Amino acid sequence: MTAAAPALSLRGLSKAFGAVQAVGDVSLEVQAGETLALLGPSGCGKSTVLRSVAGLERPDAGQVLVGGRDVTALPPEARHLGLVFQDYALFPHLSVLDNVAYGPRRRGSSRPDAAQQAREALALVGLSEHERRLPAQLSGGQQQRVALARALATRSPLLLLDEPLSNLDEKLRSELRHDLRGLFGQLGAGVLLVTHDQREALALAHRVAVMRAGHVVQEGAAADLFARPATAWVAEFLGWTNVFAHPQVSGQALLVPESAVQLGAGGELLRVLSRQRSETGETVTLAHPLGPLTLSLSPREAAAASGDELRLTVPSAALLQVPDDREG
Repeated sequence: MTAAAPALSLRGLSKAFGAVQAVGDVSLEVQAGETLALLGPSGCGKSTVLRSVAGLERPDAGQVLVGGRDVTALPPEARHLGLVFQDYALFPHLSVLDNVAYGPRRRGSSRPDAAQQAREALALVGLSEHERRLPAQLSGGQQQRVALARALATRSPLLLLDEPLSNLDEKLRSELRHDLRGLFGQLGAGVLLVTHDQREALALAHRVAVMRAGHVVQEGAAADLFARPATAWVAEFLGWTNVFAHPQVSGQALLVPESAVQLGAGGELLRVLSRQRSETGETVTLAHPLGPLTLSLSPREAAAASGDELRLTVPSAALLQVPDDREG
């Protein structure tokens, strides 16, 4: 890989299955040392993009370049990628060490060299002491780490992760999100992460590309993209609660950032529609002129906001106006 070449370049990638256009004209880049999350709902085409990069699907149009090398027509084993599947795909009859050494061996490394690369990868994911165990003797989180170590052991310039945490419970997902971010920071490889989980994308990725119906509809730095969605659909998909049709401009929507809402004296008096308490405070929904406005209150705010009415101000300058591309 030349110094200037991105770890991955996609140029006009398209793929149809019969009459269904799964991916349409997708162009993306992942730089060395960067993590890009391809984020979207089920069926949006993100896994087809990943499978096309991996060589498991042949695109109808476009190019796939890895480290500046055109691999569009090459089989998976010739693309020099590290791939982590959703189901881990570990060999049940092989030890942890042999599972991780499998990739280097397939790429021509001697048995001692492959074992050394495998041990280095296991050390990175904190599983050195488990090298003699079988996959069935490991927890789900440990199996996920083995699958990641197997990808790392190939020393590929590009890692592909397909919903890597989806089979784990929430506690493990939270722990591994933290661990993976630290691990990715140690690697020089580019990482393409496919996920439907907004928290996973925000926690792990430098940049996020949101997909809808086969197309990338917004791309940018992770924190910026979550803070400023480009459309109403993107906002709702990213978890924005307060998305309202513009009362005066057809085809436009207004987004209300919760951080901009000011509680207390001097604000407009609004009727409380519902309250829902939780360990972290209270969620309250109010009858606002734009529509039902939902706020998350801290315990202190909730204590100060008891009753059937609540005063608040929504500064007009804080509202975000975006195209309303929601169906219906």
